[in-house]
Amino acid sequence: MDYNKTLNLPETDFSMRANLPTKEPEMLAAWESGGFYEKLLEKNEGKPLYILHDGPPYANGDIHTGHALNKILKDFIIRYKNMAGFKAPYVPGWDTHGLPIESQAIKKLGINRAETGPVEFRRICRDFALGYVDNQREQFKRLGVTGDWEHPYLTLTPDFEARQIEVFGEMAKKGYIYKGLRPVYWCPHDETALAEAEIEYSEDPCTSIYVKFKVKDDRGLIFDRAAGLDCYVVIWTTTTWTLPGNVAICLGPDFEYSLIRAGEEAYLVASERVDYLRQVAGLGEVEVLATYTGRELEFVTTQHPFLERDSVLIVGDHVTLDSGTGCVHTAPGFGADDFNICQNAYKGMFPVLVPVDGRGVLTEEAGELSAGLYYDKANKVIFDHLKETGALLASEQLTHQYPHCWRCKSPILFRVTEQWFCSVEDFKPQTLEAIRGVKWYPAWGEERISAMVTDRRDWCISRQRLWGVPIPIFYCRECGEPIINDATIKAVADLFRREGSDGWYAHTADEILAGAGVTCGKCGAAGFEKETDIMDVWFDSGSSHTAVLEQREGLQWPADLYLEGNDQHRGWFQSSLLTAVATRGEAPYKAVLTHGMVVDGEGRKMSKSLGNGIDPMDVVKQSGADILRLWVSSADYTGEVRLSKEILKQLSEIYRKIRNTARYILGNLTGFDVKADMVAPADMEEIDRWALSKLDELIAKVTAAYDSFEFYQVFHLVHNFCVVDMSNFYLDVIKDRLYCEGAQSPERASAQSAMFRVLDALTRMIAPILAFTAEEIWHAMPHLDGEDTESVFFNGFPKAGEGAGLVDGAKWERVHALRDDVKKALELARSEKFIGAALEGKVVLHGTPEAIGEIRAMDVDLATLFITSGVELADDGPGKGFAGESFAGVSVEVLKADGEKCERCWRYLPSVGSVAEHPTLCERCAHVVGKL
Repeated sequence: MDYNKTLNLPETDFSMRANLPTKEPEMLAAWESGGFYEKLLEKNEGKPLYILHDGPPYANGDIHTGHALNKILKDFIIRYKNMAGFKAPYVPGWDTHGLPIESQAIKKLGINRAETGPVEFRRICRDFALGYVDNQREQFKRLGVTGDWEHPYLTLTPDFEARQIEVFGEMAKKGYIYKGLRPVYWCPHDETALAEAEIEYSEDPCTSIYVKFKVKDDRGLIFDRAAGLDCYVVIWTTTTWTLPGNVAICLGPDFEYSLIRAGEEAYLVASERVDYLRQVAGLGEVEVLATYTGRELEFVTTQHPFLERDSVLIVGDHVTLDSGTGCVHTAPGFGADDFNICQNAYKGMFPVLVPVDGRGVLTEEAGELSAGLYYDKANKVIFDHLKETGALLASEQLTHQYPHCWRCKSPILFRVTEQWFCSVEDFKPQTLEAIRGVKWYPAWGEERISAMVTDRRDWCISRQRLWGVPIPIFYCRECGEPIINDATIKAVADLFRREGSDGWYAHTADEILAGAGVTCGKCGAAGFEKETDIMDVWFDSGSSHTAVLEQREGLQWPADLYLEGNDQHRGWFQSSLLTAVATRGEAPYKAVLTHGMVVDGEGRKMSKSLGNGIDPMDVVKQSGADILRLWVSSADYTGEVRLSKEILKQLSEIYRKIRNTARYILGNLTGFDVKADMVAPADMEEIDRWALSKLDELIAKVTAAYDSFEFYQVFHLVHNFCVVDMSNFYLDVIKDRLYCEGAQSPERASAQSAMFRVLDALTRMIAPILAFTAEEIWHAMPHLDGEDTESVFFNGFPKAGEGAGLVDGAKWERVHALRDDVKKALELARSEKFIGAALEGKVVLHGTPEAIGEIRAMDVDLATLFITSGVELADDGPGKGFAGESFAGVSVEVLKADGEKCERCWRYLPSVGSVAEHPTLCERCAHVVGKL
């Protein structure tokens, strides 16, 4: 006879079976059709606003694990805040302009940009971007990310573009926008200038060369020291192709330089680098003929090694002795330091030669040797020529960190071009002050972005592309004067609000400005041409704080939080900060949280070549979004976040343990009427009150972890509570009471009441992380009056404090210590085959009178606590059996239990058979069954 069935008790394998890949889409459909997001905000109407402003991803491909990490972290916060007393709307956004989208559209659709008209090309890019907005939207929704998906913000919408133009105008009005000839990062593959935020460094193999520049005019310092010798200044470079741009050689003003003799030639190099040069060039023994400071050698003239041009010695503090010769090849058209020293310290006395075009091809200005060659091919041609003419003293192969375009991954050039800039220098003090007023998570974010802003003088905001927001500058057709004022900005902003930025290409400059009363301030003419460059895409997204937060109903400026990857200190965090401080004088966010990059299980960057990438949508299809969400919660995201199949497998096991805890509790709440049968905490059994006290501790710690965005703490706290406090102890101990006491008994109702409270609070606590699982539990469990049964998210986060003072915590720590010793003794007895299950044994606790007295004073059911059939106490001193490790003064002896096995509770008890009607049951079970 199955006595459990006589009580109609449920099996522990409750119907809430895990099948996330199937169930989650059903829940998503229900959320969407039921207006979940709108109801959530409606329920929180009137509460304080909490605004997490979404950093827009590029709409140029499917999502990857980095996207998943980012969006899920945001969803944790949005869901938690909406349960914790706030109204927290979430408006997702997309970056829909710029090179990333243009490049992917050209690549995937096979467009020839040069053969496609600007309006048609922009239409193609727009359609491409909007297609991926739709793709990514569905993928983000599948991850369980809630938000206003039907009304996201897009940087290509007319209202956004118009506001961006106005931001540009405000900055220009304050004098922060200017056009200038400056060295910029240039991508020859994409034929455009790049901002610092669009650069990444990768290892690049190269040939470094040591080149001899023959001294032509020594200013009376060199020739008489090296009579009869050919004298050279030796430079070192890793970019051979830039030599056609050389006009000078820079020395450290206070460094010592040696003129050394090697055979029939004399070389000038920094004294600290003589030994290295001797080694790399195989010079053998050398003789030092003279020494100088760099400043003494200023304006010595040398002959360019293959062009009819002088190269003059100058001095600059940027010269170092870490590598090379201390004589720095200086080409002001190809480097920031070179440009600054020549233009500033030497007041433009040297020409700024840029003998390479936007495609990376050397121009006629480079000379016959390399003109017409792609810069990389020019490296070999120039190298071979230097070798043939004897100008090459030495060379070596090395690998160095070199800047690459972060989109096409190609090496970039440093190239002086005329571009539009924002002068960060003009409002840098205010920007640094604004940074100090922001809360940074982790704290080192403040130092990082401060250092980046401190080192930044300008922001190159112009791009030589088509797909983007045009720079709203007009040029006088008569004198070329650039024109930007309130009237021109208003005309362009109004046009964009009507037609979008395509209007810039659909109308002439005169048509755009018609009726605006604009004339050239320099010559008075009224005919104009338009700027052809577009804005840096970071200016687009960097304007979102005003284009979205100030324009959307239900939002507010500044945002409470920005949350993106740690690469955004130089990207969106900074561009948003600069546009906000430039126009408003304040940061656009109160707090900034950053996360690391996703890497594989071995800490390697995920890449197609390594084959170690994991598609988040594959994980969702195979295991469900909640497993991916659990992964996000498990990681300390402030550093690199590891992901692998092995990690996901481990997390699936942890998920199973959390889920099974809920399933077990649900299974044992069947038939429990929470309104009629609920027992007040004060009237519960002591161990049930202990469970509520542990729950109270959990609520306090989990709440603090959510508030500080330490979701990995939530993960560990909840997992530990489910496994250690619940499954391994409390639920195990009360199992006998749940299954063997009377169905309507006060003892069983006490346990069920405690379990209900645990499940109710636990479900709310895991809801921001395990959104689907929590919702499923909520729909399966009973509820108290006042709870919203439609969704767990329509209810408040549990409050700590209700479980305080229910039990003596110190006492229960001692109870656990004693139980730990008993469990070890029982395990030892099982390993020795003395007993099978713990219920086959009884425990005798031998101890000092003091220890045994303490145990008696605990006043707990020790047999139930230990899950044995009996417990005896003996104050004869410790010694027999297992020596206690956690509870001093006690040893544990395991004996065979007395009596027969009860067929119902499985305990071995002398009372089995004492009730004639039920000869296979113990007295307790016989009475329970007899009442049925």
